Amino acid sequence: MSEEKKPPVTPRPAATVLMLRDGPDGMEVFMVKRHHKIDFATGALVFPGGSADPGDASDTVRALSDGAEGLSEDDLRFRVASVREAFEETGLLLCRRADAAEVLEADECEALHHYRDKLEANELDFGHFLEAENLIACLDRLEHFAHWITPPGMPKRFDTHFYVARTPARQLAKHDGSENVGSVWITPQAACDAADAGTYTIIFPTRVNIEKLDRMGKDVSTAMPKIAKD
Repeated sequence: MSEEKKPPVTPRPAATVLMLRDGPDGMEVFMVKRHHKIDFATGALVFPGGSADPGDASDTVRALSDGAEGLSEDDLRFRVASVREAFEETGLLLCRRADAAEVLEADECEALHHYRDKLEANELDFGHFLEAENLIACLDRLEHFAHWITPPGMPKRFDTHFYVARTPARQLAKHDGSENVGSVWITPQAACDAADAGTYTIIFPTRVNIEKLDRMGKDVSTAMPKIAKD
C-alpha cells in the first residue's frame, strides 16, 4: 500500500532585516550565529529575523508607526516584524520617542532591553510596548530588499520578506545569547569568503542575498541611496 500523502505545509509569514553600516573596509552587515539547538538554520550565520506575529499589524501599531500610511495589512505586518525581531535579537530598535525626530540613543535603547524576552515569548504585544514607552516605529527607515518562499515539499516553510536599514549611529548591536550565540559585523565579500572557507555556515537564501548586496556598492549610500540617514 502506498504511503498516504501528507498535506502541503503552509509557509509561515516571516521577516528579516539586513542592518547596514559603513566600516573601514566598506559596507558591513550585522549577522548572528544561530544556536545549535534551534531547529532552523542550526549553527548558521543569518540576518536577524523570525516569524511575523498577528499583533504586528494591529491598529495600535499602525497608529504608532512612521511610514504606515497606505500599507496593506500584510506589508505592515512584515515591516513591523522586521523591526521587532531586530530588537529581540540584536538590541537595535528602529524607533523614536513620540516627541523626538531622531531614533533612540544607545542609553535609551539599553533601558528598554528588559522588554526583549517578553516580546520574544509573546508575553507582550509590540503595540502595547510602543504605547507603554511612548515610541514610534520608524518603518520609513526600511527598504524592501527581497522576497523568498521555501519550496513545496519541505517540512518547514517560510514566506519571508527581507528588508535593509541603515543601523542607527547612536545604538549598539549585540546578539541575544539565547537563539543566537554569536554575531559579527562583516562585509558581504568577507562573508562569502568565510562561507567558502568553511569558517561559517551560510544557507542558500542568505548567501544569495549577501551576493546581491555585494553587487550593489561598497558603501551604504551607494548601495541603498533611499534608506534614511541619522
